[in-house]
Amino acid sequence: MSSNEMLKETTLELDKILQSRNIIGPPVDLGDRTVIPVVRYGFGFGAGGGSSEKSSGEGGGAGGGIEPVALVIVHKDVKGAGGIQVLSIRKENPVAQVIEALSESLAPQVIEAIKGMKEGQKEKKSDT
Repeated sequence: MSSNEMLKETTLELDKILQSRNIIGPPVDLGDRTVIPVVRYGFGFGAGGGSSEKSSGEGGGAGGGIEPVALVIVHKDVKGAGGIQVLSIRKENPVAQVIEALSESLAPQVIEAIKGMKEGQKEKKSDT
């Protein structure tokens, strides 16, 4: 694959990924409230090639990252803007610092709870 083809293919894939709908994650229904995750992401890439009379070469590289930044909490029993809460989970936020400090010990329980919620949702869908 030439460097032009590699660059073109990379930009096509990035076009699929870098869309505003990918910033907002799927909502999680928790009964009386719905939690919607919000993330920030960034990508960088480069490709190039060169040749001389004796040899030629091409190469490319890419890197990226995704960072959760907030949770939008919609309280179903509260109408209007008062029922919407935005909780920052950036590292500068004291709540995020507490969550990060507890995450190692709580991670297994949280993962199991999420799995249980997803399995419960699948069972509800199959029952209907």
